[in-house]
Amino acid sequence: MAAPKILMVDDRPENLLALEAILQGLGHDLVKANSGEEALKRLLTEDFALILLDVQMPGMDGFETAAHIKQRDRTRDIPIVFLTAIDGEAHQAFRGYAAGAVDYLSKPFDPWVLRAKVGVFIELYERRRELTGVADDLRQRLEQAASRSLPAGLSTAAQAVAEAQRLADETDRPELHRQLAIAAEALAALAASEFAE
Repeated sequence: MAAPKILMVDDRPENLLALEAILQGLGHDLVKANSGEEALKRLLTEDFALILLDVQMPGMDGFETAAHIKQRDRTRDIPIVFLTAIDGEAHQAFRGYAAGAVDYLSKPFDPWVLRAKVGVFIELYERRRELTGVADDLRQRLEQAASRSLPAGLSTAAQAVAEAQRLADETDRPELHRQLAIAAEALAALAASEFAE
């Protein structure tokens, strides 16, 4: 499985270099973009687990970039963490959350806090990817079994897995997402074991 990609967006090369220094060694593929426009181009062809987005950039700022990201079906679910040198004014943070950010850090930020937050978002991404794989496998097995008179209980379990996964995908609360993802995974494993018997 390929390493999760993190898109780092900042118009200042020294800031991108600092982010890279903080995050290197965590096993992620770090991708740099020097502008909102460049970030949007990369998002057309590459999949990312997380976006670290500077707020103040010439041309398209971070808020506008985030708005474009959240409008696209392909990218709307990628978590965005805003990084800003603006003093921690409440209305700026509110703008960030309104634009679709899941977190907002003011510069200078504690490198260990950033590493920890990135770790949480990457873990959620990997769990979701695992859960999607389990659900896809179960769905494929169910489709193969459909022509062989599928037991009613298995069909109900498959519906429960799909509903738990849908709820996990729709929540913006990390802890609830984690619990729903675990529940969906457990349901999928139960359904698969019943099917194997």
